[in-house]
This record gives sequence, C-alpha cells and structure tokens, in this order.
Amino acid sequence: MARGSAAAPGLLLALCCAAAATAVVHGEDWAVGDNKGWSFGVAGWENGKRIQPGDELVFKYDAKIHNVVEVDRAGYDGCTVTGPSRVYNSGDDRIKLAGGEAFFICSIRDHCTAGMKVAVTTA
Repeated sequence: MARGSAAAPGLLLALCCAAAATAVVHGEDWAVGDNKGWSFGVAGWENGKRIQPGDELVFKYDAKIHNVVEVDRAGYDGCTVTGPSRVYNSGDDRIKLAGGEAFFICSIRDHCTAGMKVAVTTA
C-alpha cells in the first residue's frame, strides 16, 4: 500500500506538467503606434520589437478617416491594394499574427505614403 500511495502524487505531478505544457498561451498585445495609435508617421514603429507568432496587433484609430488593410509586400512597398485583401475598419482592430511576415497599410488617399504602414516579421 505504501508504494501505491507514493505513486499517486508523482502521477498527479506528471499530469499537471503535461497539462501546463499543452496549455494555449495567449500572446502579447501590441498597440500599433503605442500612445499615438494608428496614425501618420507610424512606419518603423515595429523596429526593435520582438513580436512573436500568436501575438496580436491592436490598431486604434478614427474609423471615419482611416482603415487598416492587410496587403502583400508589393502592396506595402507601393502603398497599393491589389487583389483580395482583408480590410479592417472598426477603429479598434485586433489582428492575431501567424508566423512570418505581415504587412498593413491605410488605404485612404495618401495616408500610406505619409507613413501609415507597418511591416511585421514574427520571430
């Protein structure tokens, strides 16, 4: 009996460790533009940040005058929207990142060329 009761705490510990290892971890929230929000001149905001897959970008802006469009690299470089693109326009958008690169611009008039764009590479 002593042997069986000693195994129970070990089994419980092993199960707890397994559950913790498989738990879904919520990534970090990143307010794009920090206190300034999604606005002119935000390009480069992402530099030096260790953004990981599963993290969320939070875009806060005035939805009457801005939007957020997920584009490809060519769209980011040329400040253009071509083909099917995901458009966000709530003014409080949360975008969960997968691995790799992600590009976002404001497609309103010349906002992108005025620096309303970010290119994020997750580590």
